Amino acid sequence: MELLKSIWFFLQNEILGMRWLNGWIGDLLSMVGIDLNTRLGGSIQFFLYDVIKITILLCTLIFVISYIQSYFPPERSRKILGRFHGLGANVVSALLGTVTPFCSCSSIPLFMGFTSAGLPLGVTFSFLISSPMVDLGSLILLMSIFGARVAIAYVVIGLVIAAAGGTIIEKMGMEQYVEDFVRSGTVGEIESPTPTAQERIQYAREQVVGTFQKVFPYILVGVGIGAVIHNWIPEQWIQGILGSHNPFGVILATLVGIPMYADIFGTIPVAEALLAKGAQLGTILSFMMAVTTLSLPSMIMLKKAIKPKLLALFVAICTLGIILVGYLFNVFYMYFI
Repeated sequence: MELLKSIWFFLQNEILGMRWLNGWIGDLLSMVGIDLNTRLGGSIQFFLYDVIKITILLCTLIFVISYIQSYFPPERSRKILGRFHGLGANVVSALLGTVTPFCSCSSIPLFMGFTSAGLPLGVTFSFLISSPMVDLGSLILLMSIFGARVAIAYVVIGLVIAAAGGTIIEKMGMEQYVEDFVRSGTVGEIESPTPTAQERIQYAREQVVGTFQKVFPYILVGVGIGAVIHNWIPEQWIQGILGSHNPFGVILATLVGIPMYADIFGTIPVAEALLAKGAQLGTILSFMMAVTTLSLPSMIMLKKAIKPKLLALFVAICTLGIILVGYLFNVFYMYFI
């Protein structure tokens, strides 16, 4: 058992967490005369370490996930979802969202396509919620920073929110609040040739380049904010606003996260710095979920496809679910750390 624990900690700390990289960067900065004990030196080390670490993990994960995703083109995903009914369809839709786009804006066109194809509205909303909130990449990255328990719990609860949110929307019969051009759209049967292994690899490479170019600016911004929080903002400030002494910290973090736009890769450095400064785990996760699921740009895009009443219901369900998750994590955090 001790051997297994040692192997696991090595995997988490040295492979996923890349602690060795942090040491190398620290040694290199010290060699060029930068004092790591100063705020500026610590910020530079934090920035370089997180940018390089996330870039390596990001490119590796995008390649693997894109290769898997090549087996699930939109028409095949639609056929898979069409085989299920009831709560099972919502669960499958939420799971399918884990191998699709990394941000909410890129999920909305697929949501519209699935809705136009005649899939139940609740099923398509389960996909829309889970796709940006939960993916295989978030599982690995969260494990590298927060550990396996937090990562798995985050993914499981994200899937529960997606399945439950879609089920509620379906039970309320909100189909009439989808814009006419979406409901009346038609999707033909597209018979695409099965890609070869080489074509799948080429597709994965293209996704790495395209996705990296799109998300890298947010990584730089996220890591920059994280470096400032980690080295310049006093710990008591963070604890006072997002710590256990503020019962409204979860609500505040959720509301602050909603107008922002980033993906999971840009929010994790901020979350890492907040946790180190004493912010509560549930509060941090609520912030991450709000940013990735309810960003303002994605809401503007979604408003073109659904009417205000349905949009308001979607936002309300996600917001309440995220807040509830935050408080539950704060209450039971000792089981995850």
